[in-house]
Amino acid sequence: MPADKVFLDSNLLVYLYSHTEQKKADIVMDILNEYNCVVSTQVLNEFSNVCIRKLNIAPFDIKRAINEIISACRLLYINEQNIFTAIRIHHEYKYSYYDSLIIASALESGCNYLFSEDMANGQVIDSSVTIKNIFTTK
Repeated sequence: MPADKVFLDSNLLVYLYSHTEQKKADIVMDILNEYNCVVSTQVLNEFSNVCIRKLNIAPFDIKRAINEIISACRLLYINEQNIFTAIRIHHEYKYSYYDSLIIASALESGCNYLFSEDMANGQVIDSSVTIKNIFTTK
């Protein structure tokens, strides 16, 4: 069983299905195989939106991709506590609300790390979750 529990940002999942960044997709696949990964319903919604609007993936294939992600990761459902924590994180750490909601979800799920490509690499949130850009630190 992997030692570290990690939360995945939606941008990482997009690489698995975009077919334009194979090296990044391979790194994300390694992460899925090496760690105990968690995603939230928000992450799946953001992933779906990119698949629809930017990648032009067919609905059936998006559903298949979501099922694959859910099979590989634990799914956290967003609730009112996540929202309240996100508001606090937004105020304290100055992240956008939606990034704050991802951080709140990582905290809620007890993750050691939040893997993202576009948040402050190395920042520790609430002495609990460390943000890592896996494309620069791996």
